[in-house]
Amino acid sequence: MISAAHQGRPSRSELGRRLMESGALSSDWVPVFAAVDRAAFLPDLMWAFVPADRRQCPDDAATTRTVTVDRRTDPDAWYGYADSDLSIVTQWDDGDHRGKGPGRVPTSSSSQPSVVFRLLAALNADDGMRVLDAGTGTAETAALLAHRCGARGVTTIDVDTVVSATARERLCAAGLYADVTVGDALAGHPANAPYDRLLCTFGVREIPASWIQQVRAGGVIVAPYGTHYSSRDAALRLTVHPDGSASGPFVAGVEFMKARAHRTVWPEHTDYVTTWPSSTGTAVQPDQLADTDAEFTISLCVPGLTHTVYREDSGTRAAWFYSLTDRSWACVRWPDEYGPGVVHQNGPRRLWDAVEAALAWWDERGRPGLTRFGLTITPEAATPWVDEPGSLLPGAQWR
Repeated sequence: MISAAHQGRPSRSELGRRLMESGALSSDWVPVFAAVDRAAFLPDLMWAFVPADRRQCPDDAATTRTVTVDRRTDPDAWYGYADSDLSIVTQWDDGDHRGKGPGRVPTSSSSQPSVVFRLLAALNADDGMRVLDAGTGTAETAALLAHRCGARGVTTIDVDTVVSATARERLCAAGLYADVTVGDALAGHPANAPYDRLLCTFGVREIPASWIQQVRAGGVIVAPYGTHYSSRDAALRLTVHPDGSASGPFVAGVEFMKARAHRTVWPEHTDYVTTWPSSTGTAVQPDQLADTDAEFTISLCVPGLTHTVYREDSGTRAAWFYSLTDRSWACVRWPDEYGPGVVHQNGPRRLWDAVEAALAWWDERGRPGLTRFGLTITPEAATPWVDEPGSLLPGAQWR
């Protein structure tokens, strides 16, 4: 419940103004924003992701600090964070966490409002549509959809029974009686299908066939989509076609908690590196690997790959690449700060060669940003493309 002292908060009005100025909140969603108060869907104890530098992305875990906020002891600070354009963690470690300090892995949250409204804009849901909200979380997104489309048409599903029970209570308290169900959101909810729209609010590594099957032809799926190569995702907007395929562009860079079944299991180094082959050289620099658009391109061109870039204790920059489909690996070290890299690689796939080829292709194509890419999904394969379907990336067909 919103306390009487915090009704009509100036900080909430300021949040709405900033969202509109940034273009995240379009005019047709303003009445929904006004009617659904994020604070009504947040727990007393929560953790805000706060950028260490205001210029940094508030969803970049590497550049944020976690602030514990408790409404029972500091309500003004609590409402201040509720009315901020920040991600707020509401559960750690799949519910096993105890205490006021942060846990190890955030597993449920209230997403950054600007990201939520950009996803909703891409979804293009409207009054009377049937919508599946995959990943209930705090139920704020389900509430926004219920207010927009009508609660009877909204189904929201979450794998966590405690999360779902709390969400149901919050929705009922708001008078928004959406269908709240417990289950694997990756399987969808066929009982209420077909849907006009499907919105996923957790990160996925592949689009489940069940989603495409449960959305009508012409319907839209919006989901944060990524690979094991990077923790960051891109919002993918798919249109379902009558032949059972789906295709569409990536519309924005985002970062969401991953589906439990899609979390990266980091490879055991000793399972891969059993010999140390002779070295070759490369002119690629670590900064090129760190470029967000280059990273996204590599993730699409070299399937089944994960990596890490870091500084060794000596200060030498290094990168390791591991295949998740076989025992291929590559290591690149830069002994001189801006000198050539030294490459070692082994296994059935020449991983560094593939990464280097992807970077060269990206450079030759004018360094396209992620919104120039898209994905076409059929029962047989998921195929990335650039600029338009059929304009394929090198080595990029998956499944």
